[in-house]
Amino acid sequence: MRITELANRLGIKYEGEDFEVEGISTLSEATRNEISFLENQKYLKDLPLTKAGAVFIREEQKSLLPKGVYALVTENPYLSMAYASKYFAKKLIREKKFETKIGKNCIIDEKAHIGVNSQIGDGTIVFAGAFIGDNVTIGKNCVIYPNVTIYNDTVIGDDCRIHAGAVIGSDGFGYAHTKDGKHVKIYHNGRVVIENEVEIGANTTIDRAVFGSTIIKRGSIIDNLVQIGHNCEIGEYSVIVAQTGLSGSSKLGRGVIMGGQSATAGHLKIGDYAVIAARGGVTKSIKGGETYSGFPLMRHKEWLKLQGLLSRILKSKEKSR
Repeated sequence: MRITELANRLGIKYEGEDFEVEGISTLSEATRNEISFLENQKYLKDLPLTKAGAVFIREEQKSLLPKGVYALVTENPYLSMAYASKYFAKKLIREKKFETKIGKNCIIDEKAHIGVNSQIGDGTIVFAGAFIGDNVTIGKNCVIYPNVTIYNDTVIGDDCRIHAGAVIGSDGFGYAHTKDGKHVKIYHNGRVVIENEVEIGANTTIDRAVFGSTIIKRGSIIDNLVQIGHNCEIGEYSVIVAQTGLSGSSKLGRGVIMGGQSATAGHLKIGDYAVIAARGGVTKSIKGGETYSGFPLMRHKEWLKLQGLLSRILKSKEKSR
């Protein structure tokens, strides 16, 4: 819809040039025909460089917008973006425009569902009960086990294995909140991209991006019962062990290992070849090439010293009784 119509529907005053809005994106990725928002001050650095047509922004910050980018002034940019996202949500069920393409030597169980406009590469096996949505691309020599759910627009590379009960491309946990405590859904219009040679364990969930893509890079291994939030990026050949949870927009480098029941807060980076020991809690960005433990997170050597110190204190107290 046109920006003036959108502003009118949201009850926001708009005085800029009228244009057709094609979607919503981040400040760094938005194009001239898209709108964006500024909520987290961490992304204030992206504002002067944005190419968005207009930005949801607070009154006191609109002077920071670059020339040619118009202000959608609002008290709560995140909430306004959430309301706007509904108008750009993709259709859940697509019109059948093209036939689904199945490659050579595939085995597709008759009880599997494959949506319209989807493509499956040569030699791929799809078990009974698998649901493959619309506009999905699956590469060559993949195995999709029983009861896997792959939502619309997902892209999966060659030689991947997705085990039973996994859910790929569901909406992330994204909500804005009104002053009276209501939860306003943020419609997730992105996708999931899984590169070649990735294996995903049973009952693991990987959320689609709000904008852009959640990306699992080549050769990564993801265990059972793992939660990967929206807009995460898992580096090449990383290992994510069972019951790990990654909050939205976590970026893992190449060869990162996350032990069982470890977790990250959102919007942080973990450097290449970092190791997070079991139950480690990552609350801020960390450098690669080292092993970390505990919560709050610390270097593993320091954590071992701390445990030794605590043990000595406890023994000392026991002896003094």
